[in-house]
Amino acid sequence: MTNPYLLMTLLYAALAVLAALDASLASLNLLPWFNGLRWLRVHLITLGMLTQISFGLAPVLAAARAGRPRPATRWDIWLALNAGLLVLLVGIPLVNAALILAGGTLAFAAALLLVTHLLGLRPPAPDPARGAAGPGGRRFYLAGLAFLMLGIIVGTGLWLGWGPALGIQVPIEVHIHANNWGFMALVFAGLLADLYPGFAGRPLAWPRSLTPIFWMMTAGALLLVLGPWTKNELFTVPGILLHLSATGWLLANVIAPLRTERPAWKQPGLWQLVTAYVWIIAPVLVAPLILLKVPGFPGAGIEQNAPQALVYGWVLQFGLALLPYLFARLLFPERPARLGGSWFSLAAVHLGGGLLWASIFVKDYSTWLHGSAYALWVAALLPGVWQLWQSARAGWAWLEAQEAAPAPQPTSGD
Repeated sequence: MTNPYLLMTLLYAALAVLAALDASLASLNLLPWFNGLRWLRVHLITLGMLTQISFGLAPVLAAARAGRPRPATRWDIWLALNAGLLVLLVGIPLVNAALILAGGTLAFAAALLLVTHLLGLRPPAPDPARGAAGPGGRRFYLAGLAFLMLGIIVGTGLWLGWGPALGIQVPIEVHIHANNWGFMALVFAGLLADLYPGFAGRPLAWPRSLTPIFWMMTAGALLLVLGPWTKNELFTVPGILLHLSATGWLLANVIAPLRTERPAWKQPGLWQLVTAYVWIIAPVLVAPLILLKVPGFPGAGIEQNAPQALVYGWVLQFGLALLPYLFARLLFPERPARLGGSWFSLAAVHLGGGLLWASIFVKDYSTWLHGSAYALWVAALLPGVWQLWQSARAGWAWLEAQEAAPAPQPTSGD
């Protein structure tokens, strides 16, 4: 396999299935003795699956946009990232300060190394004749990595008591906002900017709009980080408006060129990619009620469970659609590739998100609803993980066949 990040993506996807299954069984009291860690479930998808593919793909896409040869794998980045995640997986359950600091430092170093790598892949000066092609995703990756490094600092500090020293009022929200609204949202936007022409067969509707979308999304993410940092809604509210406006503009770019293309909408992948963003809207709709502290409104339950629905509804669906396409592109570049996903996964993910939100409000059935939501997410993950495994196995077999093929013999005239 030419890209080691693909193998790690598959590994974390398989672990995400097991972690979601654990959550379902524990919630339904079928395994009451094994209560999984809530942070672990979401991080197997965010810092696991999608961070791996982002780190592996961003330099490749940036180099292609700049007209440069495909860069070689930076093993220092791969080793720092995966060693850091492994140390964190051991250190956090043990609440071992030394391991947590070491893991966070390694993950931070990996992100910083990737930033320097991407800075060296600057595209050439824009050509007026190619201006409609847009700026590409490189700037989105760089800004996303900056938020990831901030999220790593704050997340590490959650266990080491750095919050008060940094003046952070609500450290857990700062960490979540930096990772979700900053890192993930910006990297996803960059991937759409770079990959859309490949899977859609045409450019985005308004390629030049990527520049204002980038600045709106970056500013919105920054304000959403400053809101819980200072516990001031004067940052949070405009941050939500800016971020959602940019996201809506980006989705309009994706949908408009395919609006009348019925064959494109007969495949589940595009639906999975677009409707994933519904789960960004859900927490935003209830945010005013939480901020206003409406009596009887389950604000604490929403703050505890909304990140789960956001990750499994938005991030997981985005991955289920895009990861099989990326595996096919990277492993078999000579073959046509299309978005992944299935109608079953599409329905299961959305229904699971609905049940999790229902568990917050329907107290009498919250245990059953919570466990059923995770069971549906397990069911949604299984076809996607199997699809990735099939692609990886086929790619490995092809490489082995290439290595086993005899070298061409020189002819008598040579």
